[in-house]
Amino acid sequence: MKQILLIEDEKNLALFIEMELKHEFFAVTKAFDGRTGLELALAKDWDLILLDIMLPELNGIEVCRRIREVKTTPIIMLTARDSVADRVSGLDSGADDYIPKPFAIEELLARIRSLNRRLDMTVEQERETICHRNITIELDARLVKLRGEVVELTKREFDLLVMLMRNLNIVLSRDVLMERIWGHDSEVETNVVDVYVRYLRNKLDEPGQESMIQTVRGVGYVMR
Repeated sequence: MKQILLIEDEKNLALFIEMELKHEFFAVTKAFDGRTGLELALAKDWDLILLDIMLPELNGIEVCRRIREVKTTPIIMLTARDSVADRVSGLDSGADDYIPKPFAIEELLARIRSLNRRLDMTVEQERETICHRNITIELDARLVKLRGEVVELTKREFDLLVMLMRNLNIVLSRDVLMERIWGHDSEVETNVVDVYVRYLRNKLDEPGQESMIQTVRGVGYVMR
């Protein structure tokens, strides 16, 4: 049974949410102020935290921020404040989703199911092993093996190799690789992709053999 921590100071609303969640076979623990909620959030591992923003003693934004300093527990924020700035503040503090009050309980349950699906998919991807030719990548361990021998890669090299191997036979432009690996707001030039491809080739290619990472002139790179 999944364990949910509900931090909500409106007691009638909290009782209603608790009742509906228990009907869906969740176990619910309630807290009615931010400080108590934070203590409970850090005291054990929860499957989900439902967190109101407007809380006494410690507001939800601060509670979320402090949780994120030490835990990756999924958090959905609940609040009567629905401005863009409020949504951005909630998400920037580390929340996974945001639902404004008043809300239908069906929508809350749908958000919980959607978040659980995303998290389950992420866990499955992290456990995945990718193989191509004589390269094996163990994603959860961030381990790369070439013909059974471990190859030491930097974080960027690892992420670039994973991206290429997950997109076999698909030409990825330098701009796409830049956005996926370095982020869309990165200030580095796109030629950094060429540099890191060269690093990978030096570590993975066999002397005298065609590189596994092929250059598509004027476009980008592809693994075949």
